[in-house]
Amino acid sequence: MALPATAALAEAPLRSPRPVPRGGRPPAEARRPAAVAAERIVAEAGLGGQVTFAVADARTGELLEASGETQPMPPASVTKAITALYAAETLGTGHRFRTRLIATGPVRAGRVEGDLVLAGSGDPTLATDDLAAMAMRLKDAGVRAVAGRFRVHDGALPYIRAIDPAQPAHVGYNPSISGLNLNFNRVHFEWRRAGGSWQVAMDARSERFRPAVTVARIRVAERQLPVYTYDDREGVDDWTVAAPALGDGGSRWLPVRRPAEYAGEVFQVLARSYGIDLAHPAPAAGPPQGQALVEHLSADLTTVLTDMLKYSTNLTAEVVGLTASAARGGPVATLGASAARMGAWLSARTGVTGARFLDHSGLGGESRISAADMVTALVRSGAVDSLRPMLKRIEMTDAKGQTLRNHPARVAAKTGTLNFVSGLAGFVEGPSQRVLAFAIFAADLDRRSRLAPEDLERPEGGQGWTRRARAMQQKLIERWVALHAG
Repeated sequence: MALPATAALAEAPLRSPRPVPRGGRPPAEARRPAAVAAERIVAEAGLGGQVTFAVADARTGELLEASGETQPMPPASVTKAITALYAAETLGTGHRFRTRLIATGPVRAGRVEGDLVLAGSGDPTLATDDLAAMAMRLKDAGVRAVAGRFRVHDGALPYIRAIDPAQPAHVGYNPSISGLNLNFNRVHFEWRRAGGSWQVAMDARSERFRPAVTVARIRVAERQLPVYTYDDREGVDDWTVAAPALGDGGSRWLPVRRPAEYAGEVFQVLARSYGIDLAHPAPAAGPPQGQALVEHLSADLTTVLTDMLKYSTNLTAEVVGLTASAARGGPVATLGASAARMGAWLSARTGVTGARFLDHSGLGGESRISAADMVTALVRSGAVDSLRPMLKRIEMTDAKGQTLRNHPARVAAKTGTLNFVSGLAGFVEGPSQRVLAFAIFAADLDRRSRLAPEDLERPEGGQGWTRRARAMQQKLIERWVALHAG
């Protein structure tokens, strides 16, 4: 039962085309008996909890198949697809983040007669190598000394201590957020055995540089558990790590809770290597006024969002969401307030009213959206043209997880994974060149709620559950291509 395009878009994806048309022509599933029934695919996955899905024609919004589609589900990082649409439409795909070195007084004979301020606009992609390039350009501009203080300004965005306070303290994907970010607000912790003890180091490494930092420190403790502890001590991120967890050597990224000071200290070290002696960074009292001596621009927003969707970087999602919210309605103080503003935009833009977001990354497990609403958002926002090129290509695989070369299904989608939560939403194009918009959400919330804090990073059975969920997603996509896009 194909609907006229205007009617389909007005109500998509709330109507199903499943009734047999006049003339007795059987539905597509009956004409293609090789397609495995959706109920069987879901049952064989053995996930428990709830599995919901919806698939529609991406151009007309005609709903082709659905199950539990109106049930609100945790989207996890699928949220980032909505965030990308929100940021691109609000800020424009050519938007770039600026990081500046501002002199509050004139420069005379190589000396800044005032303060030098490292001022950010929230750039989530700023890296140590970028700060090194800024330091070199400052030297090339003839600056050799600063009469006043070296300051950092992070007021372009609110300071948020952690994206999701419920996450373990040590996971690098849950950093702080501010208007001045560096290395995704993570510090590199490296260790190696030296005799009967360990040598440890904390640095802000990038491709070319790895300056040591003092804003974060770590000590090895003789205990079994917990593996990591964190304390805010003496103005420093103070970590300890359990000795039995270290082995002979290794490394990992730890989150930074003082991002502006972290960026400032790294710039101070790099500037010194270029012969510019700066004091330890101090916070700026407000937006700096003066001459911008050096400016670093991020890549354009399309590139930033494409990388965010590919690597699922939580910090990038939160920064672009907060920046879009500020541009739309003025500054916001919390992620929740900004996410609510994104939800209001989604409602006005697509008519979706049932979604509830707590952040822009999906890291918080209490966000909710139904499969039907997710597909509606993809269809009515025009995401098939705007978002689809930015989404990651999802390779189709066989039962052993091996990539199937030259598979006829071309999938561009956003994955979402939390403990016992798995989502996938986006677009698939089959041999007929018909493009389908789909959303699949699976969650065993009872099992998730029973996890102890020490099990949150690697819960027992979690990896196997996620593998089965992803295999189920692939089989559902195979079914939909066979029935509707073959």
